[in-house]
Amino acid sequence: MSVRVAVLGATGRMGGRVAAAAGSDVALVGGIASEARDDDAAARAGYPRIVAPDDARDVIEAADVLLDVSAPAALGGILRDHAAALRGRALVTGTTGIEDGTARAVEELAQASPVVRAANFAVGVALLRAAARDLAARLAVDDWDVEIAELHHRGKADAPSGTALAFASDVADARGANLAEARTDGRSGHTGPRPPGTIGLHALRGGTAAGEHRIAFLGPHERIELVHVAEDRTLFALGALRACRWVVDRSPGLYSMDDVLAPPGAARDA
Repeated sequence: MSVRVAVLGATGRMGGRVAAAAGSDVALVGGIASEARDDDAAARAGYPRIVAPDDARDVIEAADVLLDVSAPAALGGILRDHAAALRGRALVTGTTGIEDGTARAVEELAQASPVVRAANFAVGVALLRAAARDLAARLAVDDWDVEIAELHHRGKADAPSGTALAFASDVADARGANLAEARTDGRSGHTGPRPPGTIGLHALRGGTAAGEHRIAFLGPHERIELVHVAEDRTLFALGALRACRWVVDRSPGLYSMDDVLAPPGAARDA
């Protein structure tokens, strides 16, 4: 049986990739965008209909899963204005840079619905996060410094990326550190020696880069680097659709891509 999916952000870069990547086991019931599209425009985008947020209730109610590949304001508005339609329905969201109020709304929805929240839908990123946590737990803080660098296209609005922040949070948690205290964003001027335990974050922007992340563990006389390079944005769409298939019929709770990718029988049930 097909999973019925509605897409928030249908006319954006990711919305188009999702429509193109959806297989026979995914039924796109409609899209939500900042402005409605006529039937011809919706069909060209790969959707049976595309509605504005004010008219999104019917599209949401026709779906098993709402896939959010939009922007912080769009996600916040849908959570606020269509809470009743979303209740009990699965949500898969990849929007980063959201405000605290929207983050709380996602967590509140997870009390009634299964929610997959991911800073990055790439399978490789999820596996790299697990590797980063393992290394951070094993390598002595006083001997090993951590620097995280990310590169994205010139149009990306938030910096550092949500994925880079997720990596930094993973490292801090594995070290038993407070990220807010350990984090250093870039460097300029006379900074003095690097304090032990610091987690450096660096954002590069330019061109059409789909996304690149590097986590460097720099120790005495050796260096370990974890690297993920997104060669085509289709990989994010494939990961998002994988999460949509997985989340249907799960118990209410807040899940991650780690749960989506867990071996059969090992997935956590929230």
